[in-house]
Amino acid sequence: MTPARRAPASHHMANRRDPPGDSGGSRPTAPLASEAASRVPQTRIGRLASVALAAGELALGGLAEGVRRFVADRAGSGAGGDAASAFLSADNARRLAARLARLRGGAMKLGQMISLQGADLLPPEFTQALAILRSQAAPMPLAQLRRVLGREYGKGWQQRFERFDETPIAAASIGQVHRARTVDGRDLALKIQYPGVARSIKGDVDNVAAVLRLLKVFPGDADIPAIAAEATRQLAQEADYLAEAASLERYAKLVADEPGLLVPRTHRDLTTPRILAMDFMHGEPLETLAAPGVAQARRDAVGTVLERLMFRELFEFRTMQTDPNFANYLWQPDSGKVVLLDFGATMHFDEAFVAAYARITRAVIAGDRAAVARHAVEIGYAAAGDPPRLIEATTDLIMLVCEPLRHRGRYDFAASDLPSRSRAMGFDLGIRQGLLRVPPPQTMFLHRKLVGSFLTLAHIGARVDARALVRPLLERWPQG
Repeated sequence: MTPARRAPASHHMANRRDPPGDSGGSRPTAPLASEAASRVPQTRIGRLASVALAAGELALGGLAEGVRRFVADRAGSGAGGDAASAFLSADNARRLAARLARLRGGAMKLGQMISLQGADLLPPEFTQALAILRSQAAPMPLAQLRRVLGREYGKGWQQRFERFDETPIAAASIGQVHRARTVDGRDLALKIQYPGVARSIKGDVDNVAAVLRLLKVFPGDADIPAIAAEATRQLAQEADYLAEAASLERYAKLVADEPGLLVPRTHRDLTTPRILAMDFMHGEPLETLAAPGVAQARRDAVGTVLERLMFRELFEFRTMQTDPNFANYLWQPDSGKVVLLDFGATMHFDEAFVAAYARITRAVIAGDRAAVARHAVEIGYAAAGDPPRLIEATTDLIMLVCEPLRHRGRYDFAASDLPSRSRAMGFDLGIRQGLLRVPPPQTMFLHRKLVGSFLTLAHIGARVDARALVRPLLERWPQG
């Protein structure tokens, strides 16, 4: 396909061809060979059994790894390592990821969250293997899809559409997206939820968390019940497509003054708790900005729009879309605008939470380590009774990960090795030395946005003056 004929992208995926012509009906197009359909387990027993199988696979994998390390130690090769950490091997993580990907829903989503929180919770080899969960999920079989549509729209649902493309243009952890044209000519993207996902979220999260705790995957000071409760709360919101429709409409108003951003309209007549109907949005994958020949000024402009949005979400809107997956954005080369697509993972922050982050951000920019340490305790990254070494280590890590804010002028995200330095420091201080607390659960989704935004800007090769973008927004908040 030549660049001039590049396929328009939509909602989570861009490298598909357009649906054929203007032919009517609901004829399926051929799926990609790499995306074999996989039935979504719906019953509580079926999903519990799959998690139990994952536990068995982890146990066997950990046992095999422990034996390997024991033999290596006895042989004096020095390659044995800590037998107690045998469950944290990359092979075990791959087994877990494959099982969670088949489940989809809350189980897969929790695995995605763990992979992005890795520097705080797990060794890098484990989180890297779990990164497979951030890619496309397998779509549900056609028969299962038709049952969902019939349940949500009623008998004869096909009559609402001039065309419905049964091959999804995207498939993720909670649902998949189909392109359709209504009989009155509206070009839509329909986000269709996997059956059973909404009612299984709490069970999925509790079961997966229990398995990971049983096998000592999490560090000892991790508040697993609180993490599971926060994940359950956020995932239940993501599974409510009426709530997402409201978030989408609210965001359109919040960013109406940002000329570089677009938000699709919702179509309430075709939106249900399990189907979200939106405008089909044309554009390129955000990753195309990384292609050779794209002007640096274009990359910087898009990066600046995304970084400013992130700071406004926290310090102005107090409402944040916390899943900065590449597939949740499109870029329109002609207009230079960025399309925002997915608003399921929208989180609202209370005033006290944001005020605390404003104080610690201001302290970081000023280079005031004493104030950073004080506000770190306020947020919960450390506790007042912690030994000085732990508070010092926490301050060191905060100052490191906030490097773009401390940098004067444009920060070159692509040239930065900050992610690897942060992972190395976090693993050394937190896992090896035990000098870091697991971050409080209420920061889980904020961290996901901060980490994902950095990686997005690095991927597109953007250079952005983050310090200059955030400082005016901090003026909204009182000094402390």
